[in-house]
Amino acid sequence: MTLQIKTPAGHVIEKRNWKFGRDMMPHRWWHGGDPGRTAFYNALSSTFPVGEKFFMSAVRHYRDGAPDPLREQIDDFIFQESTHSREHVFFNRQARDAGCDMASSEDRAARTIAWAKRRPPIMQLAATCAPEHFTAILANAVLADPAHLAGADVEAQRMWRWHAIEEIEHKAVAYDTLLLAMRDRPRFRRWTLRSFTMLAAGVRFHHVVFRNTADLLRQDRQNNFRTWRQLLAYLYGKPGLMRLLLRDVFTYFRPGFHPWQHDDRALAARALATLSPPLVAPMSK
Repeated sequence: MTLQIKTPAGHVIEKRNWKFGRDMMPHRWWHGGDPGRTAFYNALSSTFPVGEKFFMSAVRHYRDGAPDPLREQIDDFIFQESTHSREHVFFNRQARDAGCDMASSEDRAARTIAWAKRRPPIMQLAATCAPEHFTAILANAVLADPAHLAGADVEAQRMWRWHAIEEIEHKAVAYDTLLLAMRDRPRFRRWTLRSFTMLAAGVRFHHVVFRNTADLLRQDRQNNFRTWRQLLAYLYGKPGLMRLLLRDVFTYFRPGFHPWQHDDRALAARALATLSPPLVAPMSK
């Protein structure tokens, strides 16, 4: 079978070595003074360092057998994910400095990744494509509607929007790598592998993020009906970050799906134009 890459010709994945929030004092409830929204985003952030290292490893496994330009895109993907991991390590450290105990959240994410690492490389790659689809949906939502981050500390908004821009830029790299790795499999086996992996990843994603959110709220004595009612209204009502995720995640199950069937490069470009470069880290040699 000939590998069919559906990523737009000439698409560029930029290497931006940006840093955020280095001169800012950490705030406990940085998302507009709202404990629920802050806990939710902190819960997401707690999963990123270990998760993104796993994604890099899963895609890197197939790099040497990839044709150009996919091999170059894999290198760019790894660069972007490594900077995301670094920035979320710092973001999580700021949360700890503000008084949050992130240990249970990070441990839960690490246990999930350890479980995934026991699977064969092809399943690890499929398990990368599923959350990459999640993050692409969430990234589009965050950039399309400022209400998701309204009221948040300015530098935190900038970091999350930068992360969203780059998630859109590289949203098809892992999937194109999976197409490469599965190119000799029958069509139905390719569909079942990615579909069942998506189901498993979806269950684990929701379990980890909401358990982490509850742990963080419990520390502030805010793990109660009132806080959850407000948070769930924010996530599933308007602006509805998780409602949009549930609405769009099912596109992944369509035969012939490809991430760039939804071309949101213009949205990412408009968002990028609103971000002036922050601190730039020295390039490693």
